[in-house]
Amino acid sequence: MLLSLVLHTYSMRYLVPAAVMMGAAPTYVLAWGAWRLLSALLPARLYREVDDRLYTLYQSMVLFFFENYTGVQVIIYGDLPKNKENILYLSNHQCTGFHKCLVTAVVFHGGVYVKRSAKFNEKEMRAKLQAHVKAEIPMYLVIFPEGTRYNPEIPKVIADSQSFAEKEGLTVLKHVLTPRVKATHVAIDTMKDYLDAVYDVTVAYEGTVDHKGQRKVAPSMTEFLCKECPRVHIFVERIELKDIPEEQIYMRRWLHERFEIKDKLLIEFYDAKDSKRRNKFPGKGVHSKLSLKKTLPSLLFLGGLTASMLLTESGRKLYVKTWIYGTLIGCLWVSIKP
Repeated sequence: MLLSLVLHTYSMRYLVPAAVMMGAAPTYVLAWGAWRLLSALLPARLYREVDDRLYTLYQSMVLFFFENYTGVQVIIYGDLPKNKENILYLSNHQCTGFHKCLVTAVVFHGGVYVKRSAKFNEKEMRAKLQAHVKAEIPMYLVIFPEGTRYNPEIPKVIADSQSFAEKEGLTVLKHVLTPRVKATHVAIDTMKDYLDAVYDVTVAYEGTVDHKGQRKVAPSMTEFLCKECPRVHIFVERIELKDIPEEQIYMRRWLHERFEIKDKLLIEFYDAKDSKRRNKFPGKGVHSKLSLKKTLPSLLFLGGLTASMLLTESGRKLYVKTWIYGTLIGCLWVSIKP
C-alpha cells in the first residue's frame, strides 16, 4: 500500500509544472492578442520586436522547468555556435514534448507551419519565407526532413521508409527515417542569399534502449518531468551554403547522405559493442545550462499575471473563454491551413 502510494505520488510529479505551463497559455494568448490590436497602427518592426519578447517570455518559462525541475543534462558536441547567424536547422525527429500544444503559438508568432504529404503548399511557404527575408527578421528555421517522428512502437512507418529507400536505390537507414527534400529545398532556395549556414543536428536520448538492446520511444514531456531521461545528447555540424547542391534532385541525394551520417552517429550511440562508446557522440561534450536569471523572471511574471486574473470573477471568465476558444481556433487553424 505504502509503495503504491509512493509510486503514484512520484508519477504525478509532472502535474505542477504541466499545470503552470499549460495554465499560463491563455495569459500568453491574451497578451499577444492585446498587443496585436494595439500595434495595428504601429510600424511592423516594432510589432515583431515585442512579439518576439512575448514568445521568448513563454518559452523561457518552459525552459525553467526543463532546466531546473527535470534534472536533465543537455550535452552538446561538434560545431558550437559562436555568433548569431541566420540559419536553417535540420534535425532528426523523435520527441513531441509540448509540440502539439505549442503549434498554435508558433503559427501566431509567425512560424512557417508545414504539413507533410500531398498537403504541402510550396507557394505559401515561399511567400512566408520571402516576407521574413524582406523584413530582415533574424532567421532560425527548424525543419524535420523525416516528415514524421521515428517511433519504434510504429514499426510499419519505419519499414515503409526503409522499403522506399531500397526501391529508390538509397542507403537503408536504421535509426532515422528516409528524409524528404521538398521543404528543405524550398527553404534553402528561397533564402540562399539570406542564410549564413545550415546546422545539421542529431539528437539522442539516454535511457531509450531496453534490456534487449532495442530502441524505445523517445521520452514525452511527462517522462522528462518525471526525471526518466538523464541526458539529451546533441551533435551539431555547421555546413556552408556553397557546399549544398542547388538543384532539388542533387539536394535530395545530399540530404540522404546527411541522414546516413546521422544514422552512423546513432548506431554508435545506441549499438556500439564497446559499452564505453555508447551514450555519447564523438568529440568533447559541453554541458549546456541556462542560468536562473534567464528563466526565473519569465515564470514569476507569467505566473503572477495569471494568478492576478484568476483572483477576480471577470478575470476568471475571460481566462476560461480564452482557453476554450483559443484551443478551438488553434485546432481549426492547423486543420485548414495547407
